[in-house]
Amino acid sequence: MSTTVSGKNGTWRNWAGNVTARPVRAVTPASVEELSAAVRKAAEDGLRVKAVGTGHSFTATAATDGVLIQPHLLTGIRAIDRAAGTVTVEAGTPLKRLNAALAREGLSLANMGDIMEQTVSGATSTGTHGTGRDSGSIAAQIKGLELVTADGSVLTCSERENPDVFAAARIGLGALGIITAITFAVEPLFLLTACEEPMPFEKVLAEFDELWAENEHFEFYWFPHTSNTNTKRNNRSLGPRQPIGQVSGWFEDEFLSNGAFQVANWVGQAVPATIPAIARISSRALSARTYTDIPYKVFTSPRRVRFVEMEYAVPREALVETLRELKTMVDRSDLRVSFPVEVRTAPADDIALSTASGRDSAYVAVHMFRGTPYQAYFTAAERIFTAHEGRPHWGKVHTRDAEYLAKAYPRFGEFTALRDRLDPDRRFGNDYLRRVLGE
Repeated sequence: MSTTVSGKNGTWRNWAGNVTARPVRAVTPASVEELSAAVRKAAEDGLRVKAVGTGHSFTATAATDGVLIQPHLLTGIRAIDRAAGTVTVEAGTPLKRLNAALAREGLSLANMGDIMEQTVSGATSTGTHGTGRDSGSIAAQIKGLELVTADGSVLTCSERENPDVFAAARIGLGALGIITAITFAVEPLFLLTACEEPMPFEKVLAEFDELWAENEHFEFYWFPHTSNTNTKRNNRSLGPRQPIGQVSGWFEDEFLSNGAFQVANWVGQAVPATIPAIARISSRALSARTYTDIPYKVFTSPRRVRFVEMEYAVPREALVETLRELKTMVDRSDLRVSFPVEVRTAPADDIALSTASGRDSAYVAVHMFRGTPYQAYFTAAERIFTAHEGRPHWGKVHTRDAEYLAKAYPRFGEFTALRDRLDPDRRFGNDYLRRVLGE
């Protein structure tokens, strides 16, 4: 996964290819001082500024027609405080490098998403999350951050220092400034045992409350046009470490989940009528397996088949009804959906624009193969999600605006008031932020 500013016209494209932008210039600062200078120079030139990581957002949250900040040189660990249980990392550091570096130090994040290609600032700013009964999103693990504001000054934020900014900027959409460093809570490296097994759709729904309560991390994938799911339960383990075998891991995670799945999607795109049959085969392709490994090797997996995604957080108690309605909609429609629907959970947190802000949440993610028309499917799914007070993932396709979001988030006004104070001239604004946050 990568983001590029390339070609004769200097066009930037995101990973999925559904968002493009043509910045006036791109800047790759090698220090916080250089980044601050770039922000001040943009203000002098009357240009807006946005930072972009690996471009894995499916929305235009990082797109700009002004100055594009590429933080690729702002990488690495600044400091580890074992007594405090924290690590401070430069904002442009990819999660995969952070995870590997922490493991070498005998440390780990408590929870993480299912991919690790994003930068730490991009992942946290858009609310990237995994699944957890008690442990929340990556942003919920932040203990402090450093922010370059609209006048080029550097602001340090934590629960004790600038707490109002800290409360909002952990998921700030790039609207409050450009994050240059993040301090995460970490803990001694531990082991997770993953149990993956197929399970009928109706059985998962009937037993969802128990599956959620009995496992530290529970998620499942439902394959549209079938009544089949694949479930995954991750729980801490005393060991021993028993990773996936090299050959079986390659066969299931690379050959089946990526290579064969890519070919299946090409076939389905060319002949949509084959998709239900392909879905039935795909839903039975992976066998049950159990393995034990360090966290990032259990939580994350390679995603090489490109897609477009919509994801909504609904109140956890509304999940079962939401999924029944989604399945009924697909079954009664002419839609042909080749990607599974992903379901995860997160506990309530205290971040203003977190999709789990103030309520235990369940996430339902719908995907379509890149290049396949997705509007009809996403529109129908979004209608179901919003009927259940859904909150859209900030980095994934949705059509909601500030009027809707102000009602969905109790602390929405708190965030926009802070934005008015920190960036009154909208130096960090763009069309997407105008839609979701207002003028």
